[in-house]
Amino acid sequence: MKVLFAGGGTAGHINPALAIAGYVRERQPEAEILYIGAKGGMEERLVPQAGFEFRGITVQGFRRKVSLGALKDNFVTVKKAISAGKAAKKIIREFQPDVCIGTGGYVSGPVIRAAAKMGIPTLIHEQNAYPGITNKMLSKMVTRVMLAMPAAKEHFKGNCHFVETGNPVRGEILKQDKEAARKQLGLDGRPVILSFGGSLGAEIINRSLADVIARSACDGKYQHIHAYGQYGKWFPDLLKEKGADLEHAQNLDIREYINDMPVCLAAADLVIARAGAITLSEIQVKGKPSILIPSPNVAENHQYHNAMALVNQNAAVMIEEKDLTPEKLTEEIDRLASDPGRLEEYSRNARKMAIDDASKRIYSIIIEVMAVAKNQD
Repeated sequence: MKVLFAGGGTAGHINPALAIAGYVRERQPEAEILYIGAKGGMEERLVPQAGFEFRGITVQGFRRKVSLGALKDNFVTVKKAISAGKAAKKIIREFQPDVCIGTGGYVSGPVIRAAAKMGIPTLIHEQNAYPGITNKMLSKMVTRVMLAMPAAKEHFKGNCHFVETGNPVRGEILKQDKEAARKQLGLDGRPVILSFGGSLGAEIINRSLADVIARSACDGKYQHIHAYGQYGKWFPDLLKEKGADLEHAQNLDIREYINDMPVCLAAADLVIARAGAITLSEIQVKGKPSILIPSPNVAENHQYHNAMALVNQNAAVMIEEKDLTPEKLTEEIDRLASDPGRLEEYSRNARKMAIDDASKRIYSIIIEVMAVAKNQD
């Protein structure tokens, strides 16, 4: 069995692919798995770390802004898309996959398009209620369109073969035990706060958290794991300006990126994050209370609607970015962290919303389309 994955740009596109790949390998250890991503993209680092073979192609996304600069960039994008399609076709011919799976991001476009034209069974997975442009473009040519949320259907055009699967969550996330995780991280009985603003970072979240993290450096009230992201390299200096001694504050774990998310998430008592679909799926399966700060800079404001799904079930608190201040965030953290009963209620309600078997459902679809293709040969 040979399975080819394509997707990237953000962890929200990469992690679903890794979750599916991990499940395939669990069910069929002899399966050959290849991941095609963008050269220089974060997938180039994350995929090999997860133990899968990676091949990179050169590709970039379109700029939607109307300007001379955008027009020039988009001309380059078209040229790269053509060369990326040729590169993808070459890799596909060499690997000869039984099925190809795209999980979003512009890099999946030329790969899945090439595979579909070559007659290989193709699947795409859409994580959000509002689909990305690449998946919308690919939907008409693929074998199956797998959806995490039924509401996404109305945004696709043409005759698509939809299957509702939920969002796949990595096996490591599902299996990780809280007490074991806390022991591995050297944490004690104080509340553990896990916070992050996405793989690239979010300046407003970093700045809003700086006060409470700096305070914890002094009073030791909370244990705090925070990822400031690729564009937040200035954050440790900001904490030092606010009086935090990062070298000696053993209750603080401040880093650029969280490579061991299964461990950190399992250890947490409270999560502060954006409201991306995969993040919320992971929060739900682990039953984690959360403060959600949806990004307003996404298509159709879909993170707001993602967050509201948890808020409406009394499983999370939402603070819209326009209302976010250091004072408000600190107040909400203190209010939740000091109320074990409310944390337990949020945890229970989040867990009720979880779909645990998304990877199993997707695996069944993979086997199905492979069997159909085999019978047609």
